[in-house]
Amino acid sequence: MREKLQLYNEKVTEFWKGRTLAQKSILIGAIIGLFILIIGVSAFASNPKMEPLYSNLSLQEVGQITTELDSRGIKHELSDGGRTVLVPQEHVDSLKVGLASQGLPNSGNIDYSFFSANTSWGMTDNEFDVIKLDAMQTELSNLIKSIEGIEDAKVMINKPEESIFVGEKAQAASASVVINTPYGVNLKESQISSLYHLVSKSVPNLPTDNIVIMNQNFEYFDLKKSNSIASNMGSYEQQQQIRNNIERDIQRRVQQMLGMMVGQDKVIVSVTADVDFTKENRQENLVKPSGPEGDEGLPVSVERITETYSGNPPVGGTPGTGEEDVPNYDTTDGENDGSYEMERETINNEYNRIQRSIVESPYKLRDLGIQVAVDENKNGTDGEGNTLKLTAQEQQTVEESIQSILSSIIQTSIDKEYGPVNPTEKIAVEFQEFNGKPQFPTSSTPVIPVWLYAVGGVLLVIIVALIWMLARRNKRESVQEEYVERQQSPVSVPDIDEEQETEESLRRKQLERMAKDKPEDFAKLLRTWIAED
Repeated sequence: MREKLQLYNEKVTEFWKGRTLAQKSILIGAIIGLFILIIGVSAFASNPKMEPLYSNLSLQEVGQITTELDSRGIKHELSDGGRTVLVPQEHVDSLKVGLASQGLPNSGNIDYSFFSANTSWGMTDNEFDVIKLDAMQTELSNLIKSIEGIEDAKVMINKPEESIFVGEKAQAASASVVINTPYGVNLKESQISSLYHLVSKSVPNLPTDNIVIMNQNFEYFDLKKSNSIASNMGSYEQQQQIRNNIERDIQRRVQQMLGMMVGQDKVIVSVTADVDFTKENRQENLVKPSGPEGDEGLPVSVERITETYSGNPPVGGTPGTGEEDVPNYDTTDGENDGSYEMERETINNEYNRIQRSIVESPYKLRDLGIQVAVDENKNGTDGEGNTLKLTAQEQQTVEESIQSILSSIIQTSIDKEYGPVNPTEKIAVEFQEFNGKPQFPTSSTPVIPVWLYAVGGVLLVIIVALIWMLARRNKRESVQEEYVERQQSPVSVPDIDEEQETEESLRRKQLERMAKDKPEDFAKLLRTWIAED
């Protein structure tokens, strides 16, 4: 065995000495690359493929699941902001069955199945009412979560105490609903109406006016009433609804615009509006000229009178005897004839008489105020782990940008008849720290990068090419050595009279000749045969 290992060592040494420097470098690099590839593939292959066990869980449910997995020693990861639990693929089915048998995940909510499992004669009326209310809230939350576009829902119901007097009118209940909708999803009016009626019909004595629905971004979803219902409302209710609609419309547009600038969870907008509901009916009787020039009207009648007289002078009277005559002055002129002319024109003009019945629109925006709160925290931390905050210069820049946008909105929204507007007085921007939702690091299943596959493929091609080149060269050298050896061996021509030699005799003669001519090679051959035996 030792001789065989020594023989292999000699062959490897001889092979290595016969290589050039370039071939040695390629061979060493290929071997190192192969080892790196094997180690990398083994490291990534040792990480199991992870699949979701549960998704859309609450923080309480995630804590219960991870605690149980840690006690069982099963590797797990969290994703989707800590709401999804990932486990190895081979454990998914068994874990679902095992955890379900233990009642996990348990959100702590009580549903109607609690009554069938925990019926007790010792339960008081107050305990029963609390459990019933909790079960009603849980079942209603599950119904709301089944609606498309809603990931999660929380319901809070406030039921007044029942009166002990028969004649006393029962008070109405109220409900608050907070839904979690994905970013960019807008609920349709039909879905909002369905939510209101679903909650209203699920709780006794709960009108739709006592229901408030909002999402995680503090956006309210109001129920739009039909025209028949609005016609039965009082004047005050109608005005309040119109004002709320105006405020909500402006608030949503400003929230969406500023959210794209600084982030949806970094800004909160509040809008207050003053609407003029004065409805004016006015009658106007106007008289205007109908002619295109001046103030003259349209002539409807014209009367022209012309008088002309000529003849002898009148008979003279006694000088100074008339009432209007000058004493001792002769009023007659005997030399000239008497004549006169008179022209008179009378024109009756008609003007346009206009009667107008004007109804002024009652919904004019008299005043508008916009309040904006911006989160002063920045994304990221410093070297000590503290949250970065906006500097004074950055806050001033953000405030100027917000005021520039809101000034344009205020100037175009307020009616011009109420005089000039100073938008700066109607805008309030405040920077403060928001207590937002906790952010969980998203962990994903490790995958082998593409570059590692590329490097492995290149190394594999190099190794195959190197082996093929070495094998081909060895084959050429062996053929050449055999050819030279056959050329050096003398060719013996058997005589005709001699008997034909067998293959065994020929081998024996070749061995004898090798022992004489090449004793070292003959000794190596013998050692090889002995080692094989």
